Parts: sequence; structure tokens; C-alpha cells
Amino acid sequence: MKVGILTGGGDCPGLNPAIRGFVMRGLDFGLHVTGIRQGWRGLVQGIVDSEPLTVADVEPLIWQGGTALLSSRTNPYASPADLEATRANIRKYGFEALVALGGEDTLGVASRLFDEGINTVGVPKTMDNDLDKTDYTFGFDSALGVCVECIDRVRDTARSHRRVLVVEVMGRHAGFVALNAGIAGGADWILLPEETPDIGAMCRHLETVYARKGYAIVVASEGAVLAGADAGAGGGLDSFGHQSLSAVEVGRTVAAEIERRTEIETRHVVLGHIQRGGAPSAFDRVLATRLGIHAAECVHEGDFGKMVALRGNAIIRVELRDAVRARQVPTKLIAEARTLTNK
Repeated sequence: MKVGILTGGGDCPGLNPAIRGFVMRGLDFGLHVTGIRQGWRGLVQGIVDSEPLTVADVEPLIWQGGTALLSSRTNPYASPADLEATRANIRKYGFEALVALGGEDTLGVASRLFDEGINTVGVPKTMDNDLDKTDYTFGFDSALGVCVECIDRVRDTARSHRRVLVVEVMGRHAGFVALNAGIAGGADWILLPEETPDIGAMCRHLETVYARKGYAIVVASEGAVLAGADAGAGGGLDSFGHQSLSAVEVGRTVAAEIERRTEIETRHVVLGHIQRGGAPSAFDRVLATRLGIHAAECVHEGDFGKMVALRGNAIIRVELRDAVRARQVPTKLIAEARTLTNK
């Protein structure tokens, strides 16, 4: 069986180990696994490897960050011409199945293709950890480790200069990164997309914290909605209809509000794409590898239209159409964090 494999959306640690796990298990079944370069753009434009992936190709990927197959945010459903080119290239290259590694958008395309009769399997990837039907996505643990290290570093500067420091992390619709980084990093306040914050209450709390220890740390998700604050306007829309957050500048806005209201010197740091890069953590290497292995078993068994997922410590299969929904931080977890940031 000839299988095409691609990675779509933002890169993150774990993609390469997942590719490696899929290819290595696929070889046990005699699968001919061909790399499709640059995500769904590769199927639109025919950017496809001429030879199947081998052990020699994937063996070193276990410790490498990013994606060896390259990525894009191309949506073939954004244009009738692109969709027809996608279908034509699936036929041209003789793909009997497609395996997509990605988040809500990438796997959403895979789900729609399956509904049209094309054999697809999904592997959940997003550093935001916001994909439904799986307990964890690979990339999240690695990104979280980077965020916590950065918070630890800026704390030294905040303490040395008696400042408030705002650390902006990724998270458009869900605050899993901000919440967990804030807890692990000992933040004094956490701003999440799941709730509209009370800026006044935050500033009063930071004044209390500052009086006690001479500095404070705020962790803010890039997608946090700041009612009444002078946030920047969002950028344009991508092919999946998502607004660019690069111009919103949540970290800058929060820092300015804190300094204006408290008269405490406040700076901000935007971690940005630093969170995406670097070698995957041990947890992500193991999780991604296991998901890749189980995805290959899905293909071998002809169990298409599925996404492999982590449930507890087991890898299970769920319907793709049910998994391609974004999930948010449960209110119970937010409440737990609040007990640490109200002192």
C-alpha cells in the first residue's frame, strides 16, 4: 500500500519522532510511506518525494525538533482549484491512504477528505494542547518546558530591578500553556482566553505582591481578551479564517495597564516562536512515537477516518470528525490555579 504522510500547521517538537514511529511500524507491514512536503500545500502543488522513506531517512529524527517534511498553513478547501489539484495529485501519485499530523485545521481537512471517500488517518499535534478527544498532544510538554525556563530567567531580572514582568505565551483560544506555565513558574497572575480578566483586581493584587517581595510575574496567553484595555487591532485572516494575533500585543498592553494603574515599573517579554523550537522532551518523544506506531496500525487494518489519541496511558482511536474541535481549559483547573494567585 502506498501511503502519503504530511505535517501541517505550526511546527512543534514531536513531529519528527511521530514520523519516525509511523515509518518504522509501517515497514513491518510492507507500507510504502512517501513524504509529502509542506503540508497540504504539497498535495496542492505536487511537492512529493520520489522515493519512499526508509529507516536511514527517519532513524535520526527522534531527537530533532521541527518537521523534516516541512509545513504550511495551506487549506485546500479555501479554493475550488486547490481542492481539485489535491484530488488530482492523490490520483497521480497513487496514494491509497493519507496520514496527516496536525491540529484542528490540518486534521479538519483530513476529516473532510475522508467524508469524500479518501482514506485518511490523523495524528494529533499542537503545542496548545487544545485538540479534543485526546488527553495530551505532543509538542505541549516541550513548549511548556521552554516557557517555564524563560519565566525562571525573567524572574531573576524582575527581582534584581524590582519590576513587574509580563510574559506572553502562545494560546489563541485555549490557555493550557499559560495556565500550566503560570503554575509551574510561580506566576502571581495568569491571563487566559477562557475568561475576561478583571484588570483592576489584577493590579490591586500585584500591588500587594510587590509590597511583599519587591517584584511580580504575570503570564498572559496571546489570546486573552482584555476588556477596556487599549489592545492593538488584529491582523488579517489566514486560509482557515483565523485572525493573526501578532498585532494585538497582549503582553505590551497588559504591561502598560499595570504600570499606568500601579506606577510600578513594568516590562513585557513575548516568547513567540521560541516556544515551538528545540528538541522534544522525553515525554513528547515517547508520546509522538507511540501515536505514529498506532497510526500505522490503523492504516494496516484499514481503519480510516480515525485519529489516534492518548486516553490515560493508552493509545485509542477516535472518529476524526469528533476530534477536530478545539477544547478550552476546564473551569475546575482555572479555579485550582486561582488558589495560588490570590495570596
